[in-house]
Amino acid sequence: MKYIDLRSDTVTKPSIGMLKAMVGADVGDDVYGEDPTVNKLQKRIAKMFGKEDALFVPSGTMGNEVCIKVHTHPGDEIIVEQDSHIFVYETAGPSLLAGVQMNPIAGKSGNMTAEQIKRAIRPKAYYLPTTKLICIENTHGRSAGSIIPIDEIKNIHALAAEENIRMHLDGARLWNASVASGISVKKYAQYFDSISVCFSKGLGAPIGSIIIGSSDIVEQARVYRKVFGGGMRQVGILAAAALYALDNNIDRLNEDHQKASYFATELSTLRKLSINMDEVQTNMVIIDIHPTGKTQKEVLKLLKSKGILLTPERNTSIRAVMHMNASLLHVKEAVKVFKSFFK
Repeated sequence: MKYIDLRSDTVTKPSIGMLKAMVGADVGDDVYGEDPTVNKLQKRIAKMFGKEDALFVPSGTMGNEVCIKVHTHPGDEIIVEQDSHIFVYETAGPSLLAGVQMNPIAGKSGNMTAEQIKRAIRPKAYYLPTTKLICIENTHGRSAGSIIPIDEIKNIHALAAEENIRMHLDGARLWNASVASGISVKKYAQYFDSISVCFSKGLGAPIGSIIIGSSDIVEQARVYRKVFGGGMRQVGILAAAALYALDNNIDRLNEDHQKASYFATELSTLRKLSINMDEVQTNMVIIDIHPTGKTQKEVLKLLKSKGILLTPERNTSIRAVMHMNASLLHVKEAVKVFKSFFK
């Protein structure tokens, strides 16, 4: 059976044009800093985000964890949103790799307020951990790809500057936020000391993320990338895919957003399903299936039997993610399957 795969935007496969770019890439040893395609990508991204330097890494998780390590010392504390990727999906990486404690805050649709964060900052006392870093995820994956308002980011940045706390942006899907909001990635980036963004999600590259920041931060990040096993050799093949994605796949993210809006609107008419439409701002839809009386496993099995793949989300929800390899026709077919089961 051929499946319509809506589990994630990470399931995309390189297009013919991207594959040609990869095959034709000029490569060198990146550990020596000699891969010309990687160097071109890093310079381009640094300029795009208005920062001094950038560092190509294998994954978004590595990007986040390297940045956390750069900004902290063992025994410090970082503030995260309680449903953020760093807190939920990185296998307690900050405690394992950086030796730091995470202080999770319950945001609304992934959005922590400056006032919440202010209350969470530790007083300065020798018997308390030091709050060293605030991490924000934009878009917020477990809130259906909702966008963190830039006005709140400004408020948090002002607080962080006052308290001498650094800011890190998990911008795995920041391009989705930028396309949907009309706010440039450079404008988002100005409020953060470090940023990690992915090429392997909506942009359709097979592998790769990048860390962005000051020259000093990137120099330290290069050390920890090596320590964490992320030093790569003739990786220009992958950097070429990322460059192709930058040239061809950013503006088309709006198509994924439109598909998600259509999908959510159609399913919201079904009384046995519940969707928070306020959170459907980019390419994800989270569907609460509790009114069906069925478990996540039962619903996912039913959908799979008709060729539709989704993933479980928190509690009684499942998630659909739109991407370049799922056309509007595919999405319409998925809607038909949902309606056949839950009308």
